[in-house]
Amino acid sequence: MTRFIPGRTANNRGFTSLFSVTCLLISLMVVACAAAPQTPERMLAAASTPKATPSIHPPDAAASYHFMLGYQAELAQDMDRAIQEYQAALKTDPTSQSVKARLAGLYFSLGDMSNAVRYADQAAEGPGQDGQLLTQMAGILASAGQGERAVKLLDRAIEVDPASGDPYFTKGLLLLNLKRQPEAEQAIRAGLARAPESAVGHYHLGRMLLEAGKVEEATASLERAIAVNASFEPAYLALASIYESRQDQARAVAVLRKYLQSVNPRNRDIRHQLVRLYVSAKDFQGARKELNDLLAEDPSDLDAQLRLALVYGEEKEYPQAIDQLTQILKARPTELKVRDYLGFLYEEAKDTKKAVETYTFNIQLEPSYFEGHLHLGVLFYRLKQFPEAITHLTKAITINPKQPEAHIVLGLTYLQQDQFESAAQVLEEGIRQNPKSADLHFNLGTVYDKLNRFDDVVRVMETAIKLDPHHADALNYLGYSYAERGVKIDQALSLTKQAVALKPSNGYYVDSLAWAFFKSGQLGEALSEMKRAVALVGDDPVLYEHLGDIYAKQRNLSDAREAWLHALELDPSNNKLMDRFRELGMGDPTQEERIQQAKRRVSEKIQAQ
Repeated sequence: MTRFIPGRTANNRGFTSLFSVTCLLISLMVVACAAAPQTPERMLAAASTPKATPSIHPPDAAASYHFMLGYQAELAQDMDRAIQEYQAALKTDPTSQSVKARLAGLYFSLGDMSNAVRYADQAAEGPGQDGQLLTQMAGILASAGQGERAVKLLDRAIEVDPASGDPYFTKGLLLLNLKRQPEAEQAIRAGLARAPESAVGHYHLGRMLLEAGKVEEATASLERAIAVNASFEPAYLALASIYESRQDQARAVAVLRKYLQSVNPRNRDIRHQLVRLYVSAKDFQGARKELNDLLAEDPSDLDAQLRLALVYGEEKEYPQAIDQLTQILKARPTELKVRDYLGFLYEEAKDTKKAVETYTFNIQLEPSYFEGHLHLGVLFYRLKQFPEAITHLTKAITINPKQPEAHIVLGLTYLQQDQFESAAQVLEEGIRQNPKSADLHFNLGTVYDKLNRFDDVVRVMETAIKLDPHHADALNYLGYSYAERGVKIDQALSLTKQAVALKPSNGYYVDSLAWAFFKSGQLGEALSEMKRAVALVGDDPVLYEHLGDIYAKQRNLSDAREAWLHALELDPSNNKLMDRFRELGMGDPTQEERIQQAKRRVSEKIQAQ
């Protein structure tokens, strides 16, 4: 079920896409251009000092005056006035690439890409620009989707200043965004050859190597970034993420602890990441200690409060978790996601009345709150209150038809009421909205089975397996269906073997495999697997009936009789099995005292209801 889990996404762990990193770097370049000016005289002089055939002229006083007014307007966040003043400066001195660069940066920051590109092109014209200006203008062109033109500007920046690593790093990121990975890596490495102590360069090389699947090299590069700049936070986050993705939580924790110990012990973002790692590693004691320290420093930290409730929930300390969330809601009574998680905790604590009240209050606060209707629908389904479940699940689908779970549970609700056509319609509509959901196809297959549409069962189960080759339920269901019908036995064996390999401790999957062996005539393997299935599942009438079938096929009537009697104890209404019992000369099972007792238990249970 969709649940609110407080915390950050994977992106906060240092794994934003390289495209996002590129955009961030470009933005930083533009900000550097737009927010850290030199004096007007120095900038105008720099812009008019070409490397080839210079056309030197002294800075214009009026241009300097308007430039200063523009700069002051920028500091005051009056961007419109800043643009007016810079344009006035440009009228007085039309050759100033620096003023054009500032206009390009300002228009970029305002989202006016047309003017940003126009001034970036003008700023980059001619032979006299320095490498930093060219790099900044390349960033604007790249953000406008003109990556190839940006690369050419960066090549010019490299020609102007071949000893600087920055244009190489920027070029590498742009080439990666253009899907030219080998060239991108070459550019980053060239930058590092010129600036071997660049933490940024080692960091981006590490990210690039990681994208290429070179995990060990990526790890080494990120470690190098930290070695050359011990305070470079992004490298710590990315390195911790690598270790976490390799299920090495201990080393991930060590990386973040190193940052806290050697760089900034009060970095709350890193400490929250550390808490998340503790929870992932099920080190709840460590998580609670860190969270309590965070809350001691800042009792209003909502994220820490929610995470503490989550930790209590993971430890199944539901009263403490509920109390923690209740305290939050006293201060923030309309936090829907907090209330939603509170409802989940009430469910886990088996207090369904409180869970219903909590979810209901959510949809009263916000009638179009999808999660509220979904979770109410699922809870009512579990409580077998099917009309209420249908109401809320239908509403959830209306609000968000692209979410598969609401379709699945609504289909199952109709299935529980033997309304098979309605169940099929709901699941078919779910597939139209979510054609790549293997779970929707699987559940539709179970409904088609009830409608005796076996060809359709095969079709949608095969689709589920194609969408998700590790969908154990679909593999098992289709394999057992073939075995039960005595068709495609080789496929039945293959499918059930795959299901068991995925979930070897699932006794029902093992039963399916045993039944496929039985139908293929491999009775020894069938008996061995069926005994394992019974050991895993315990008292299940179908499994004991299957066990008796195998014994009977082996002419071991004594063990068959015992297995079938046990199956009838568990389900004394199985008249077909009673008939087979008699046909094989095993006597009348209804005369057995254990079967009579089983029937009395069933009768008493019905009367009690």
